[in-house]
Amino acid sequence: MGFEDVAKSIEVVEAPPAWMCLQCRGAKLLCGKPRCPIIVKAESIGRSNHSYSDRISGSSPPGVFVGRIGYPKVSIGPMVPPQYGDTSIMDTPEFWLGRPLETIVDYRYSLVRGSTRASVEEAADPGRTLQQLQELSMAARPVDSELRLSKAPRKVLTLSEDTQPFGPSAPMEKLRTSNVTVERRIEKPYYDRDLKASDAIFSLYRDGIMVTRIQRALSIGMFGEGARRRLVPTRWSITAVDSTISAKLVERVKGFQTIDEYRVYSYYVYDNQYVAILLPEQWRFEWMEAWFPNTTWNQFTKEPYIIGDYEEYFGRKTYAKVGGCYYSTRLAVAEELEAERRQAAAIVLRETYPGYIMPLGVWNVRESIRQLMRQKPSKFDSFGPALAAALSKMRIPSNKWKASSVLVSRELTQAKITSF
Repeated sequence: MGFEDVAKSIEVVEAPPAWMCLQCRGAKLLCGKPRCPIIVKAESIGRSNHSYSDRISGSSPPGVFVGRIGYPKVSIGPMVPPQYGDTSIMDTPEFWLGRPLETIVDYRYSLVRGSTRASVEEAADPGRTLQQLQELSMAARPVDSELRLSKAPRKVLTLSEDTQPFGPSAPMEKLRTSNVTVERRIEKPYYDRDLKASDAIFSLYRDGIMVTRIQRALSIGMFGEGARRRLVPTRWSITAVDSTISAKLVERVKGFQTIDEYRVYSYYVYDNQYVAILLPEQWRFEWMEAWFPNTTWNQFTKEPYIIGDYEEYFGRKTYAKVGGCYYSTRLAVAEELEAERRQAAAIVLRETYPGYIMPLGVWNVRESIRQLMRQKPSKFDSFGPALAAALSKMRIPSNKWKASSVLVSRELTQAKITSF
């Protein structure tokens, strides 16, 4: 089989072999993507005028990370860009939604990660390096920092469905920071070694601390009862915080009266269509995703692939099979209901189209659903018209959505006591 035959037989290749990229050079899109991810990365590198060396000086947003490879001995370190000033947006996903994809890539590529190894148990009795990182994580504003590396960092961009993209990295030899002005609201639970991590997380959320900052502090081992404190890999801490906050919000929501009508919300961003249906019933929740062909997680089929999970009134005890997006969506829906002091059942649907060329992280779903819930809803007296209105926003035939969603199927087939 010749090159042209091989190219024609391949619909999408997530990690194209060198020969394909060299033949294509981003012009023919032989890998099947609507845009070349390599070009996106290259554009970011090309826009960076800084030539990375083994010494990076700049203002950390502040940013820290904890890896998961090798757990329970993991990589930890700061993130420092080669520029001074207000760099906070580089590590604050709450401010990214709607910004061009290339801009977000630029933010992340600008942050150089210095890494060193640490046992997760070190959080119970932190050494000097971990103390530095914990202090950095508490900073109320960007911190001028100097990062000495054992070698110049590699120009790479690491992508994940769970975390925001990560840029260049190299082993760290030394970190120096200017005086840190700490965020007192975070400092308080840090010094309270009798406070449970879950209570610290929700207390900070109630105090107005952004979810991303809480996740960062949990990750670097700043919360929990003293001897039980642990470093938490960044991607795990993200879901842990979303899950903890949303569970507590849901318990509050269950104490409110239900809404009086069926509501349909719609929002489109980054070639993703989101729809939510709120029902005037006790709390239940379902999150469904449909990945179209030639998207990140659907490379080998010619039809959209639908996956989802749900919970009844008393919640769930197993991890949702759709991963962290389930908990970030539950958080966004629950916080809107809690703010309104009303209760509802919620069905949230997502269609992802080929223009979504690379995973941006769970933050993207959380902030998209927050924006979705801020839209003015259409209101209906019954479920049928509400469902029809919601599915009219989607490209997948309505019968497929009805067959895939547990809560939709139940609502369409089960008679309610109010019907008698």
